[in-house]
Amino acid sequence: MTITGRSTMMSSAVLPQAAQHYLETLMKLKNYEYQSEFARHYFGEGEAKGKVDGVAKTILMVLSARGVCVSPDVRARIIGCGDLAQLEALAERAAVVSTAAELFD
Repeated sequence: MTITGRSTMMSSAVLPQAAQHYLETLMKLKNYEYQSEFARHYFGEGEAKGKVDGVAKTILMVLSARGVCVSPDVRARIIGCGDLAQLEALAERAAVVSTAAELFD
């Protein structure tokens, strides 16, 4: 199958094989830039959210690997933080604190 799911059936029924192949190749490009401001905006938001989520998970992993207990309140505070710079600072602290609560001191 190509492209994905239903769009595969629709594209193969409507598009010539060469056009379908071109579109599939275009969608796989890693440096593809969205053409509309709408798409760029929402793609950028998703990318930023992914970075924030990744750093929050990393903080929790570091604390866990070090055997530092994380209370539900501290976990919620880390996961709920949407500020990438603050999370990066917390990640550095996670490597040296004795308790999870010290992250926020």
